[in-house]
Amino acid sequence: MAITDQIEQLVESSIETLGYELVGVEYIQGGPDPILRIYIDAEQGIGIEDCERVSHQVSGILDVEEPIRSAYLLEISSPGFDRPLFKARDFERFKGAEAKISMKLPVNGRRNFKGILDGFSDGDILIEVDGEVYALPLAKLAKARLVA
Repeated sequence: MAITDQIEQLVESSIETLGYELVGVEYIQGGPDPILRIYIDAEQGIGIEDCERVSHQVSGILDVEEPIRSAYLLEISSPGFDRPLFKARDFERFKGAEAKISMKLPVNGRRNFKGILDGFSDGDILIEVDGEVYALPLAKLAKARLVA
C-alpha cells in the first residue's frame, strides 16, 4: 500500500470528525526534508485557523502511528483554485471543468493531457482533448489538477 493511502486511512475519520473533507494526500520527496501535504476542504472554505486545527489533530496521529519514519514537513492546505484531483469522485464531481493530467506511463503515446473532464468510468478518468475522449487509468495517474 502506498504511503499516501496509509496516511489517508489513518487521518480521514479524524479530519471528518472536525467537520472537514479530506481532499487528498501528497508525499513529495527530494530536497532536504520530504513534504507531507494534506489537502482539506469545507463548504465555507478553508482558513489558516482550519489548517492549524487539522494540523494539531493529524500531528498527534502521525506521531503515534509513524507511517513515515524519517523527518518530514507537514503541510495542511486548502485545495485552492487549481485544485488537485485524487479520487474517482473528484473526476465525477468536476465533470465539465478544464484539467491538466500527467500519467506515470504513456497512454496512446503521451503522458500529459489538458482538456475537459468527462467523468469517470470503469477505473478510468475520462478527458476530452481536442475533440477526442481519452480513458486514463486512475491507477497510473501521476498528477491531476483543475486549470484555474
